[in-house]
Amino acid sequence: MHYDASIGPPCSDCNTLPILFTWTFLIFFSIVNSHVRAAVKLPDNETIPAVVFFGDSIVDTGNNNYIKTVVKVNYPPYGKDFMGGKPTGRFSDGKVPSDLFVEELGIKGLLPPYLDPTLEIEDLITGVNFASGGAGYDPLTSEIVSVLSLSDQLELFKEYIMKLKVGVGEERTDSILSKSLHIVVVGSNDITNTYFSSPLRRSHYDVASYTDLMVNSASTFVQHLYGLGARKIGVFGVPPIGCVPAQRTLAGGVQRNCVENYNQAAQLFNYKLSAELKSLNSNLPQARVVYLDIYNLPLDLIYEPKKYGFEIANKGCCGTGSVEVAYLCTYTCTNASKYIFWDSFHLTEKAYRLLVHQILENHIYSFI
Repeated sequence: MHYDASIGPPCSDCNTLPILFTWTFLIFFSIVNSHVRAAVKLPDNETIPAVVFFGDSIVDTGNNNYIKTVVKVNYPPYGKDFMGGKPTGRFSDGKVPSDLFVEELGIKGLLPPYLDPTLEIEDLITGVNFASGGAGYDPLTSEIVSVLSLSDQLELFKEYIMKLKVGVGEERTDSILSKSLHIVVVGSNDITNTYFSSPLRRSHYDVASYTDLMVNSASTFVQHLYGLGARKIGVFGVPPIGCVPAQRTLAGGVQRNCVENYNQAAQLFNYKLSAELKSLNSNLPQARVVYLDIYNLPLDLIYEPKKYGFEIANKGCCGTGSVEVAYLCTYTCTNASKYIFWDSFHLTEKAYRLLVHQILENHIYSFI
């Protein structure tokens, strides 16, 4: 603050004003940046410069906005609780797990979709998202709804690496790739849509052989990531998909119970996936390949919602909560924080926050 000393200070407390201004600025700065303050503490001398996501609608932050597919949610009421109610293509009322990973790690507030044409090199350096709502391990799953398959996502990842090399050089790119988290979240659509909801695979595969197909695809994808320089790779299991509201409505009987054969297929896949990732972790030098359980806590949430601060576990916030998803979500509940599910398939931001925090608390040291 500047004033003319010849006419004296402008107030009797003038000497305190710079201090007050400084503290006011610091408080304001702290509030503005609170969304990127790390909630998970890393060991000393360890850093995670970026997070990169691959997968489906659980973690898609808007890639489907930029491709020709019916699997889009870039319209209200999606995004109801996202930065003033802005729909962005996230399949929830607010942030999704990919956003929450970078937020909890203190990297940035949101993980942008790679296909966003406005991205700058600064965005790429700290991580991007290749996930596409509707994708699966089975190539047929993505083909049916015309979204980015894992092969497509891998090709975009290669393009991303080339952009990094042009922007920051090969040495720094290699460092970013080796130190960053690469997270894969996919599999639910394969079991619910491609296998159980259509005859396209059931005529050729039983559940055991179909889950083998999925695991083989997961293993191949992880090995491709490793071959491109990724070293810290986390792979989500499949959640208890028989308990999502849509499946309870369609196949859970009059009582809308959890559909056991869906959950059993998810558990079988998870068991095989965990074993395969353990084998890869042993056989790939310098790899930190981690299986991330997303089955047990969601199941506990669904059976014991009040324990976690929720009221409704068998219906989504949007519409009747029983079958609506995407364009069928024409209206919503008044308070999504009471619900575990946002629509009949995807969770609310509040539920995702709880899950992501526990995943990072339980597994972050496994990557180091």
